[in-house]
Amino acid sequence: MISFRSGQSGQHAHTRRAFDFYSTPAIAVEALLKAERFVSNTRVWEPAAGDGAIAHAFRAHGFPVICSDIVERAFPLHFTGDFFTQLKAPAGCTTIITNPPYRNATEFAQHALELLPDVYLLLRLAFYESVRRTELLEHRGLRVVHVFRRRLPRMHRHDWNGPRSSSSIAFAWFAWRRSHRGPPILNRI
Repeated sequence: MISFRSGQSGQHAHTRRAFDFYSTPAIAVEALLKAERFVSNTRVWEPAAGDGAIAHAFRAHGFPVICSDIVERAFPLHFTGDFFTQLKAPAGCTTIITNPPYRNATEFAQHALELLPDVYLLLRLAFYESVRRTELLEHRGLRVVHVFRRRLPRMHRHDWNGPRSSSSIAFAWFAWRRSHRGPPILNRI
């Protein structure tokens, strides 16, 4: 019997997943920048900075970005630390924007909303389907879900050396604002 393993997150051992680091495609960040009107005083905290893909794009548009991650890769961080142990956001930050580790994306969103009022997470569109996440998705200020019209390029884990392929997974930017009341807007980008 031949056994196949996909390149999808969750289909390979956690020890091989390098803290669930999947680099964010530049096209995904540029799409968010076009879809949202970030105000000039927006100061971003990227707590799962990885290789700096989100930080590079926001900085290129003139937004200051504080970067952290659980480990430092080939991208300079302001500090290294586990996001879940952070009791407050870096001084002056107004917004969290990140591509969180998928295996604990729910907890990431919940903790982010405890720290800052505006949170943007790049997640699988299937994140919206859960009964378990009802509180987070219906009562914590989910304002808009920006769904990509086209599939993003495949996000392979950091140490992936296997074949590269196109993605069959739909992704979206989920945007929370603590003060938002009412249902979220579904927006195609």
